[in-house]
Amino acid sequence: MSNTTPDRWWLKPLETLDAGQWEQLCDGCGKCCLHKLQDEETDELYFTAVACRFLGTEKVRCKCYKERAEKNPDCLIIKPDNIESMLEWLPQTCAYRLRSQGMPLPVWHPLNTGDADHVERCGHSIRHRAISEDELGDDVDWEELILVDIL
Repeated sequence: MSNTTPDRWWLKPLETLDAGQWEQLCDGCGKCCLHKLQDEETDELYFTAVACRFLGTEKVRCKCYKERAEKNPDCLIIKPDNIESMLEWLPQTCAYRLRSQGMPLPVWHPLNTGDADHVERCGHSIRHRAISEDELGDDVDWEELILVDIL
């Protein structure tokens, strides 16, 4: 089977995907919408359980997707022309990251399974694991909210 057959378009180089195909690469896990902490000494990145205020944590969808860059200047808008500069901020399981590195999608990815809910059942969604930044108090220690198994 060829890498460019219509039923396996996601194997094509990222720069050849149209806008709809690009959007479908997202597995809907919500990990990229989590706040991250970076160790100043080692540069190691840690994902916290704190989600952007615009992420609906029940459905794991952005509440203002089309206006997200205007409403949240810190939002990562991932595109084929900037993916390389975003890689360190994306989880290891991110389809954009994997495909930019020539790797296949995880077996649990909706494009492989045909089932968007499979991401949650496999434990790769932040649903029921994240809280909105709006729900945090001022005295919260973000280091206590690091998710150790987020990759």
